[in-house]
Amino acid sequence: MKIAARLSIMLCAAGLLPVVAGAAGSYTLADFAALPKIDVHVHINSADPALVEQAAADGFRLITINVDYPDFPPLPQQRSLATGLVAAHPETLAWVASFEMRGWDEAGWQQRVLGELGTAFADGAIGVKVWKNIGMEFRDRAGQLVMIDDPKFDPIFAFVRERGRVLVGHQGEPHNCWLPLAQMTVNNDREYFREHPQYHMFLHPELPSYEQQMAARDRMLARNPQLRFMGAHMASLEWSVDELARFLDRHPNAVVDLAARMGQVQYQSNLDRDKVRRFFIRYQERLLYGSDLTQEPDASAAATRKDAHEVWLRDWRYLTTDTVQQVPELDAPVRGLALPRNVIRRIYARNAERWFGAAWKARPAVAIADAPR
Repeated sequence: MKIAARLSIMLCAAGLLPVVAGAAGSYTLADFAALPKIDVHVHINSADPALVEQAAADGFRLITINVDYPDFPPLPQQRSLATGLVAAHPETLAWVASFEMRGWDEAGWQQRVLGELGTAFADGAIGVKVWKNIGMEFRDRAGQLVMIDDPKFDPIFAFVRERGRVLVGHQGEPHNCWLPLAQMTVNNDREYFREHPQYHMFLHPELPSYEQQMAARDRMLARNPQLRFMGAHMASLEWSVDELARFLDRHPNAVVDLAARMGQVQYQSNLDRDKVRRFFIRYQERLLYGSDLTQEPDASAAATRKDAHEVWLRDWRYLTTDTVQQVPELDAPVRGLALPRNVIRRIYARNAERWFGAAWKARPAVAIADAPR
């Protein structure tokens, strides 16, 4: 290979030069079901295997995440559903545990949580989720909000690290959460915060600011540099690929998933598509595909499968092709990024396999050689 060509490839991989769509080969819609993929962020709150079955049909493996969320079933029930489905579908499904904040002020809270996580790990949990109730909702006996950098969490995070698991963190909310509804950039944020005013921080100026939420998370990571961390929902930095790049540079042991934040990415790519595309290429080993699909106990199997297929196909179209499509998160149409095949393979499977290890017991890791460059 000539020196100039080799240099150009190196600069493109580093995100310092734009990559022409299709230059390294792009996938098409016809490749969707055939390419092995992983969705690292779903919530299955039902014993019905509809979402798992649709995943298998569409070429996905899944990670279902337990959450200490009042709108979901109690955590013991979530754990039971997850372990039951994983036992029935070990080739398709893995799960992430969580823990309750209830009892925080009691002397035995840490030991209880460590015991529960030890049992969860023995039952196959590949990670632990901490949710936005830490920092935004849960208060100690004195009425103070508990933040994620509280030292009382340190033994728990050390336990997660020592056992080789991943901490999945949803701290804060989208940047839109601190704006009036009319100023929010995507439709799904407007809908969510209209329906959940208790989490709409614009209405609660007495609570910690967006910047304080992010700073607490970053202090926790700085104190636990060896902890493998996956920032859920693009680590709540979905509004700016520049800010997300700085976060990833500061925390080399962190990755982020794209779950429920594709609309914010698309909003940015409508403003500067090349910039967003360069970000995806430069940080291709730090981004994991996720959807945040949720299967509720009373959801019909047909509706679950239809919704999942539509979400997965719509995201695939945006990431792999340069097709212009209408998406529900935006009023304006958006043109796809047409990312190179190697980038897609990493975002959709190889990064998750590297980060979570042998999570899917009955199926070997995907081993697809890089396409010629």
